[in-house]
Amino acid sequence: MEATGFIARRLRFGGKIAVVSIAISFLIMIISVAVSSGFREELRDGISDLTGDVQLVPADMNYINDTSPMSSSPDFLDEVKAMPEVRRIVPAVYRAGIIKNGENIHGVVFKGVPVEKGEADSIKLAVRIPSRLRDLIGVEVGGKLLSYFIGENVKVRSFNIVGVYDGIMDGTDNMVVLCDIADLQRLNGWESDEVSTLEIGLAPAYRNSQAMRDATDKIGMKALESESGDRLIATSVMSRYPQIFDWLDLIDFNVLFILILMTIVAGFNMISGLLIMLFRNISTIGTLKSMGMTDRSIAKVFLKVASVIVLKGMVIGNVLALVICGIQKWTHLLKLNPENYFVSFVPIHIDIPMVLVADVLSFLVIMLLLLIPCIFISRVDPAQTVRAQ
Repeated sequence: MEATGFIARRLRFGGKIAVVSIAISFLIMIISVAVSSGFREELRDGISDLTGDVQLVPADMNYINDTSPMSSSPDFLDEVKAMPEVRRIVPAVYRAGIIKNGENIHGVVFKGVPVEKGEADSIKLAVRIPSRLRDLIGVEVGGKLLSYFIGENVKVRSFNIVGVYDGIMDGTDNMVVLCDIADLQRLNGWESDEVSTLEIGLAPAYRNSQAMRDATDKIGMKALESESGDRLIATSVMSRYPQIFDWLDLIDFNVLFILILMTIVAGFNMISGLLIMLFRNISTIGTLKSMGMTDRSIAKVFLKVASVIVLKGMVIGNVLALVICGIQKWTHLLKLNPENYFVSFVPIHIDIPMVLVADVLSFLVIMLLLLIPCIFISRVDPAQTVRAQ
């Protein structure tokens, strides 16, 4: 049996305060990581579902109109579909409109996408509206949505409201009315293969900022090299909603700061705890030195005791954090103002690999910090400590 392990198991460290400190630090770190991941997943998934991650649009960028359609199947589309980053390609038609209900009037953007045959056949001119728009103009599911479309001539349509969805961004996506693509193609007088844009959804692994830029550049190059008559360009959703992605980057920076701060706090709490333990066992240190044990071996004894305290606090903090995150994830107990935070609740995404990375790195940093008080061991004179006994 190794001597350091044998001695470490017999040392007593009254480290309840240290355990609590470590547990609180890891609790805050894990919750911070979960909330940060939650915002990223909720916003990026919401934006991707509504607008795609990359859009192919006409070169003039004016795709919310009834005069500049593009083909829904350009000659390079198969090459784009074969890219590993691409998960789906959805044709869409956009058209600006004005809706009216009584005295309430509001400007919106209609978006038409393909719908299942059953849905299209069951209710004609069906639309889904954002919840905020429902509250603004006072309409409900099952009602009518009187809509005006301005062009060379004013066209009027009475849509049937079949659903309400929660928008991601107030003032922009919350004003998008979803409908069948065929309805807007008929409204614009377009053929079935003419659309405003092609919205390309990327696989989740490619939704970080750099990967989205790279995918946009690759798709843009394929469009540029195309020999078809359509002059198309690829734009990233980051250029459409830069404020959202800047805000997410700020959250990530804040979480990184919290991780560093909590690791340092936990580390220095353990340093003070280990120093107390060393002072309480100064006679033991002297006895071990007099028996020929090196400073390094003695430090190893106390570091083993301290590592048990750190691991115990880490486990307790992780368990408590996962319980709290689970409660919030399934109940949405903590609410937010969507006008400020884009979502109506605190989103949680438990990224297990990220949690493990945070745990391992924090544990290693704390153990490195604990090497500082071990310098005290080299200053202990065994002759004085034995004589003091």
